[in-house]
Amino acid sequence: MGSIRKLIIYTDGGSRGNPGPAGIGAIILDEKKNLIAEISEYLGVATNNQAEYKAVVAAIKKAKELNAEEIQFYLDSQLVVEQLNGNYKVKNKDLQPLFVSIYNDSLNFKKVAYSHIPREQNKEADSLANKAMDKGV
Repeated sequence: MGSIRKLIIYTDGGSRGNPGPAGIGAIILDEKKNLIAEISEYLGVATNNQAEYKAVVAAIKKAKELNAEEIQFYLDSQLVVEQLNGNYKVKNKDLQPLFVSIYNDSLNFKKVAYSHIPREQNKEADSLANKAMDKGV
């Protein structure tokens, strides 16, 4: 399989209760907005922020499998976007290894960018995260 130049990825993670039963969702599109892959996984018990990070971890690993060169991420968690962009420190010890994993995986790509979007623009990834939580409960 050849390489895909750029992927557009929408991720979401959530938990019912904080911490509580958690799930992740991701929609992976090519540059022409064609659906390439979906991710929907139940995590077990996690916090909302852990789930947000684990959604990015899963999506970046999938992008690596797809041989992407660039990734544009869209998340509705402003905290996670700001941390991944290096604007906020990651003080939570449970999030630090997830941050490091994403940082290390991002070195495999020419460019990785993270943008914050309103929740309304992230409905598909949110739906996949909720489906995963429904399965786990």
